[in-house]
Amino acid sequence: MVGIINMRTFDWKAGQVIMVILLVMIASFYTGTLFGKDSSFLYAPPQQHNVQQQEAPDSPLGSGVFRNRVSLTYRTVPLSIPGTGMNICPLTYNEYIPCHDLSYMKELLSKLDLSRKEELERHCPPVNRRLFCLVPPPVDYKIPIRWPTSRDYVWRSNVNHSHLAEVKGGQNWVHEKDSLWWFPGGGTHFKHGAPEYIQRLGNMTTNETGDLHSAGVFQVLDVGCGVASFSAFLLPLNIQTMSFAPKDGHENQIQFALERGISAMVSALSTKQLPYPSNAFEMVHCSRCRVDWHENDGILIKEVDRILRSNGYFVYSAPPAYRKDKDFPLIWDKLMNLTTAMCWKLIARQVQTAIWIKPDDNSCLHQNAQKNLISICDSTDDATPSFQLPLRNCISERISQKLPPKPQRLSEYTTSLDKLGINREKFLVDTIYWQDQVRHYWRMIGVEDKQIRNVMDMNAFLGGFAVALNTWPVWVMNVVPVSTNNTLPAIYDRGLIGVSHDWCEPFSTYPRTYDLLHANRLFSAYRNRKEGCLLEDIMLEMDRILRPQGHIIIRGEDDTTISRIVDLAPKYLWDTRLNFLEDDQKRMEAVLFCRKKFWAIV
Repeated sequence: MVGIINMRTFDWKAGQVIMVILLVMIASFYTGTLFGKDSSFLYAPPQQHNVQQQEAPDSPLGSGVFRNRVSLTYRTVPLSIPGTGMNICPLTYNEYIPCHDLSYMKELLSKLDLSRKEELERHCPPVNRRLFCLVPPPVDYKIPIRWPTSRDYVWRSNVNHSHLAEVKGGQNWVHEKDSLWWFPGGGTHFKHGAPEYIQRLGNMTTNETGDLHSAGVFQVLDVGCGVASFSAFLLPLNIQTMSFAPKDGHENQIQFALERGISAMVSALSTKQLPYPSNAFEMVHCSRCRVDWHENDGILIKEVDRILRSNGYFVYSAPPAYRKDKDFPLIWDKLMNLTTAMCWKLIARQVQTAIWIKPDDNSCLHQNAQKNLISICDSTDDATPSFQLPLRNCISERISQKLPPKPQRLSEYTTSLDKLGINREKFLVDTIYWQDQVRHYWRMIGVEDKQIRNVMDMNAFLGGFAVALNTWPVWVMNVVPVSTNNTLPAIYDRGLIGVSHDWCEPFSTYPRTYDLLHANRLFSAYRNRKEGCLLEDIMLEMDRILRPQGHIIIRGEDDTTISRIVDLAPKYLWDTRLNFLEDDQKRMEAVLFCRKKFWAIV
């Protein structure tokens, strides 16, 4: 079935209103043999007379036809949505990331510390400079290939950029293959494939006796991840990886990773803390990550120390670890001085890779602090959500915490829960509750298990929703809003991943990232807030990061909020269906299921 969307746009040269057409692709897909059904769509170009028939403002609109206009629209105060529905951004904005927008960044360059690469960090425009229109998909966008095939193949038209294939093809990052991008599993430092490299790291961390899993590695941070093949090939070891890279010259590397169905986000190490809690990862990995760890008194590697668990590993695969020419020996000496001051121990250095371990003994730290080699951080600093906070030029005292392996870790009661005032009974009840709710969700949505891969819980609390999805072929980005209690440490202690974020600002990801957004008590957490985080603003960001035909589940809101979303949804080109389920107090509450229509500018 093919539907036609009719809209008006503004012709800037002629100064007159003209008609344009949006094609709504709701269920026009063929059945594929390799990628499963719904892997692509077919559409017929509209005939000229069809356009002309819709020119009259009072002409009747058929089924599946809408009047949203294509117009570059900015947020106004007070907020206003046209009667014809949310405007559509021009096609050139199909990869718009508000807080990583190059045009806005250029205006800030004179105020930024370029020597520290501050231009790669988040810089959100003021409210009146934010676009307030729906971000369109690119030309010939197709429903993404399903996992696990998507690990190796994605549609070329969905990320139509050839730069990485041209400059990194020889290192087996990505190759063009007809209408697809093919990811052989290589990287700059492991062009023969990530599996061999991962096994080598396992040998280095276990003295040739095991793999990374047996070394106690379950959560990894991959810095400067490229297309995230390292993360993709850690999954068979049941190792969860948070991958990040900046939006820089390595064109659209994070977009490739997300299109593949691998957990990743846009971020950079520069002047601010990463949005992850302290003591979160058993391994931080840098393979040619282009971070100058030795500069600025080692403040960046001190950030690694903050997020690395005691007895965790820092893996450094880069020229200073093995080359003896140019300035590499000097850089290595600086790194050794910094890591020694932080009391790290170099446990392996072979095949172009060095690995340090962060011991859990504080006596060395205190000795080095007395020698003025380091400064000890105030312990209260670790309780603050790490969102847009400046880097700290200090080291925190070690915390010795023995966590079980996965999957036992998912249900382990930890000290971080106790600090939040969550007792064992409440923790258990929350875990069981979300297992029950997820079963209802899947029945009500009616999707196959491989139709959903990338999931975000926009107000994650203890991560119970993600734990309930553990047996499904999905990954979950758990988001803890800074306006709520900082439960992110507890989420990481369960073996999950996530970030601190303020939904008054857009998220650091590409458009069309997620198949499912879960929003429990999200809007109520931002009630009566400033301009820029009104209900309509958050809905716009939901639409931006949601894939066509993606699902949204909204609950935990009062009747007024639910009714408002139902009224607004058609303007955002969402379908809605209202159901009722028990809340965590066994009271019936409204649960709103939304689905984003599949549309494109033609």
